[in-house]
Amino acid sequence: MNLLHRVEHRGPLPHPAWLVVMRVALGIGLFAKGISFISDTAQLQQLLSASHFTQSFPWLSYAITWLHLFGGFMIIIGLFTRFVVALQIPVLLGAVFFINSGSGVFASTSELVLSLGVLLLLIVFLIEGGGPISLDRYFKNNPV
Repeated sequence: MNLLHRVEHRGPLPHPAWLVVMRVALGIGLFAKGISFISDTAQLQQLLSASHFTQSFPWLSYAITWLHLFGGFMIIIGLFTRFVVALQIPVLLGAVFFINSGSGVFASTSELVLSLGVLLLLIVFLIEGGGPISLDRYFKNNPV
């Protein structure tokens, strides 16, 4: 039995309601960041060009934008939560290690602490899943 199945069937541990609120807040934050990237693509292009990723992957800005929009929406409703979170983790790892780490924690434009917090929440929801108030749970309890 692989790790994900063991985590999912670990027993009847309670899933606190504040964790559902945190999942929805995380989804809203990712969705809002995707909207901000769409409205100001020059900002994202500038961030990526400073890290020299645009030469190797010219499509990366579009992928990041759509992953944030799609992933944020899916996390809000709690559908395929673990899969979508697993797609978001590499983006946030890139933001932490390649984009924000060069500016430092105390710089005026630094989002390092925010990126680390979002990465930590993504890891939590990779382990916990969508919780009791999610479409994952609904479809698991009510097969079509």
